[in-house]
Amino acid sequence: MERGLISVDRWAEGSQAYFLTHLHADHTRGLSPAWSRGPLFCSRLSAKLLPAKLPGFDLSLLRVLDVGAWHSLSLLSPSSASETLVRVMPLDAHHCPGAVMYLFSGDFGSLLYTGDFRWETTSEKASRSRDMLVKALDGSRVNTLYLDNTYCSPSYSFPSRRDAAQQVVDIIASHPKHHVIIGIDMLGKEDLLVHIARVLKIKIWVWPERLQTMHILGFDGIFTTKTSLARVRAVPRYSFTLDTLEGLNKMHPTIGIMPSGLPWASKPLDRNENFFDSLARSYYNKKANEDASKEERLHPEIYTVPYSDHSCFMELHEFVQLVQPINMRGIVLSSSCYIDPSHYFGHCNGVCQTFQRVQHKRKESGKEHVRVVRAESSVKVNDSKRKGRKCGTVGVSGVYMSRASASRRRRRGAKIMEDNHAD
Repeated sequence: MERGLISVDRWAEGSQAYFLTHLHADHTRGLSPAWSRGPLFCSRLSAKLLPAKLPGFDLSLLRVLDVGAWHSLSLLSPSSASETLVRVMPLDAHHCPGAVMYLFSGDFGSLLYTGDFRWETTSEKASRSRDMLVKALDGSRVNTLYLDNTYCSPSYSFPSRRDAAQQVVDIIASHPKHHVIIGIDMLGKEDLLVHIARVLKIKIWVWPERLQTMHILGFDGIFTTKTSLARVRAVPRYSFTLDTLEGLNKMHPTIGIMPSGLPWASKPLDRNENFFDSLARSYYNKKANEDASKEERLHPEIYTVPYSDHSCFMELHEFVQLVQPINMRGIVLSSSCYIDPSHYFGHCNGVCQTFQRVQHKRKESGKEHVRVVRAESSVKVNDSKRKGRKCGTVGVSGVYMSRASASRRRRRGAKIMEDNHAD
């Protein structure tokens, strides 16, 4: 795809249309209430959640895309000044509320950007997404796949989220006199918390901002901010530390549960260290033959449960076989635990393995024009005029990739552009 047309989860200047996969912080770095660089395309649920995350954001910039439907955009080619048609279909990524993958199609062929996703082969929801994707591809291979390679190693074999959720329920039920804290993000793992509440017939405490998110998502009557009403508390995972847990135990017996696909830490924890950062730090200490399908004890009062919102290795393998990409790249690029998916999946259906990284910087300026030309959807795109510098790491199909850390807290994304620099 030509330079200067589309960016995914990347919010710098220089594109005509911007696409958001989901609202986790590592995908929205650079997106602020003052951001106004162009139309922002996202799922209907992300559009509903965004005002709470970014108060004051100009909502007139939002363009809602319906999942499973083709939407057509006409973008202005920066090189020829002629219109070029791009079609896009969002697909449920099964990662967190509102999360979607994007399948792009045009003169460049097809490009699939998964963002963060969980491809549970036994899930009914994933089965529907599979049918949508197969129908959309219509027997064709994906030219370029940008894959969530968070757990792209045979070391990772997770149970289904339903089974992992039951493990959490069993842990809580086996500690009837304990208080329980569960580390979660601002968005995600709602199904886990709802499962706990319904099976155990209890309310769950959440902090006020999280309660607002729960209400937006339609979960009423399950969550509370009154500590007296709940012995199970969902807390921000950045506050999930050994000092916090020991402080709570001085007042009442308390256990902690970490639902995460990250490997177990095998060195002593620092007292003020975030447990989730410790898990990421210990990547190289995990042995390939460890069983990651059951809960583990990280500390006498801490359980880790392999409840993951990212795909495990076998799920990634099944997904790659399904879409048969000609080119493939991981979206987690620069980290201590980066694994190029072509290392394991390059043999699948003749996947091209030209994945050298090229640095390229270029300045461009000029008018950029966006509008809808076919009534396949209700997308409306405003004209915009911008000037900007474009720089980054160029990969196959000329996709600009941003950087990510092992703990997945840094910005990620892609600027889709023409590849004028062969690897």
